[in-house]
Amino acid sequence: MRRETEKGAATKERIIVTAADLFHKQGVSATSPDEIIEESGTGKGQFYHYFKNKEWLVHEVLLRYLHRVEGGRGPVNHNVSSWADLEQWFLDHVKFQKGFDMIRACPIGVIGNGVTEKDEMIRVDVTRIFDAIRSRLAAFFIREKALGRLVPTADETALAEFCLAVVQGAMFMGKIRRSSGVAEATMQEALARLRQYVVPNAPTAGATGGGATSPPRSMGRRARR
Repeated sequence: MRRETEKGAATKERIIVTAADLFHKQGVSATSPDEIIEESGTGKGQFYHYFKNKEWLVHEVLLRYLHRVEGGRGPVNHNVSSWADLEQWFLDHVKFQKGFDMIRACPIGVIGNGVTEKDEMIRVDVTRIFDAIRSRLAAFFIREKALGRLVPTADETALAEFCLAVVQGAMFMGKIRRSSGVAEATMQEALARLRQYVVPNAPTAGATGGGATSPPRSMGRRARR
């Protein structure tokens, strides 16, 4: 019984991993259950045993992404605690995209981009993932503001949303132009924009025990190494 359970779990995992890759590669609407079944080397009976339809499979895939964000796993670390971490957060998105030779964008964004008015469950799932990322970025800005490093008028949630929107747009344009330079330049501009909210001569790391006083300016050099 245990062997059968382990075998079933492995089959379900194979379907989810295969589906995630195909959704990232070509989108949800262009991916059929039959294609997932063929690529995963499973059977139709197995597919519908674990997933009542493709929508529920998409739901499972998105839950995996959510758990990665919440658990601090995956190619991008969303738990930002310093300006250096924020810079690396931007850079890691470019690095991830380079791993696919700039022919793919953000896997969550790809799924979200295909959402229609009928895909409410998927829309909610994507929103939950973006909310989880936004809350981690906002927490960093909230702490920086509390330490007197951001101007009082800075809207922490808006800054986090800005970072998310920049990354999604930059990865999309990088994919369309097949150019990491486009994505990198956009993210450099984002960091320059964020620097405008930093308080000049703010307390140093030694005085507060926190991160760097201002965003690092080395992104362009590091990104192109």
